[in-house]
Amino acid sequence: MASQAIKRDLTTGPIGPALFQFAIPTLISSIVQSLQGSVNSIWVGRFLGENALAATSSANLVLFLTMSFVFGFGMAATILIGQASGRKDLDQVRRVFGTIVGSFFVIVAIVSALGWIFTPQLLGLLHMPPEAVAPALAYLRVIFLVLPPALTLAIITMTLRGTGDAMTPLWFMLGVVVIDCGLNPLLILGVGPFPRMGIAGSATATLVANLLALVVMVVAIYWRDMPIRLRGAELGYLRPDPALLKRIVAMGFPMGLQMIVLSLAGIAMVRLVNREGVDTAAAYGVALQLWTYVQMPAVAVSAAVSAMAAQNIGAGKWDRIGAITRSGILFNLAMTGGLVVLLAIADRPALALFLGGDSPALPIAQHIQLIVTWSFLLAGGTMVLFGTMRANGVVWVPLCVFAFTMLPLRLGIATFGRGVLGHDALWISFPISSVTSLALAIAFYRWGNWRKPRAPMMQRPSPEAAAEEALAAAEPEGRMTPGG
Repeated sequence: MASQAIKRDLTTGPIGPALFQFAIPTLISSIVQSLQGSVNSIWVGRFLGENALAATSSANLVLFLTMSFVFGFGMAATILIGQASGRKDLDQVRRVFGTIVGSFFVIVAIVSALGWIFTPQLLGLLHMPPEAVAPALAYLRVIFLVLPPALTLAIITMTLRGTGDAMTPLWFMLGVVVIDCGLNPLLILGVGPFPRMGIAGSATATLVANLLALVVMVVAIYWRDMPIRLRGAELGYLRPDPALLKRIVAMGFPMGLQMIVLSLAGIAMVRLVNREGVDTAAAYGVALQLWTYVQMPAVAVSAAVSAMAAQNIGAGKWDRIGAITRSGILFNLAMTGGLVVLLAIADRPALALFLGGDSPALPIAQHIQLIVTWSFLLAGGTMVLFGTMRANGVVWVPLCVFAFTMLPLRLGIATFGRGVLGHDALWISFPISSVTSLALAIAFYRWGNWRKPRAPMMQRPSPEAAAEEALAAAEPEGRMTPGG
């Protein structure tokens, strides 16, 4: 059976239209994925109130952190599968798939068990408001049970994209969202034959959706005889190949570490915000949801820029790289800028979807939006620049930049700036860190040595794999999972 990898030629023709068309599928996937968390937050906020909403916001960031450790290695496996698919080496595709699933599923299961046991201690580290501790405990313990099926499903969808199949992951993502969002109100309120579970019902809906999707996905893989299916002697590939595992770790470590840095920054900010009380915590949780959508165009454009740049670098057409990057920055300015303006005009009705029109958290959320939201326009420019550099295998520079701007800079301002700025130091830290990240990205793009050929192990990824890498640059605000 031949490889099913599909490659789109992005090395010829007008750059702008091709870049825009390539960005649309990623944008749709981002919207669908984010709808899951946002709709569930609406159910929780409307039915259970601010305490429960604050609990889910903190719990989801904890989940994102635990998944991030493995997720970077999944992206590395996607790159290797994309390379093997391009060579039509089906056996290597299956070897890589077996190694990533066989090695990291065990790790995820252990992390899930430890997370369930130590949930109270995790919530203590977050300084949850006392009134939100009980719902957060009930919610997070079920969410830790979601971890093994959700991450396995994410790895499968990523590897499928590596083989060139973008539609199967999209359809299954749609299925997870529909089941999860549909079950949420039924299990929260106990409608009909369903038990009344409160906030635990929201997490249980997520668990059921991911389990069902994983089972159906495995059936579909064998029914359609997809490239990653393992049969007979190939099941032995689930025993990790040391050489492949070494390559996956070498490539995936910086990408996974970057996601962990972003997650730690998000969790630390939640911890600082939670000290301000449940209304501020709920307001911030809603702001996180809206920021997810504001970031979507930049994520999609960055992925498209990375994919297009990867093909042109591989073809030796360096004369097109600058134009690709400029087009990406212009698309980010137009699309992200439009969302920033729209949210500035309609922030109250957008926030009221989650909180209700008479919530005391509503004016706090409006104030946060006014200070922070515009900074995502700058963050989008950073993502586009790093998307171009990742196309040539540069992964350590983005990690170092984000490690500095998200941890010592942003958290330092939020913590120590209160003497001068008051509570607004929390929110002003966002635009300051975004300006710094963009300045450093511009400097390295113009004067850094990222254009030199990479080592053989860091071969240029396929367009699908490069798109996966670009997702690692987005902040985890409001996201249920890192992606996939």
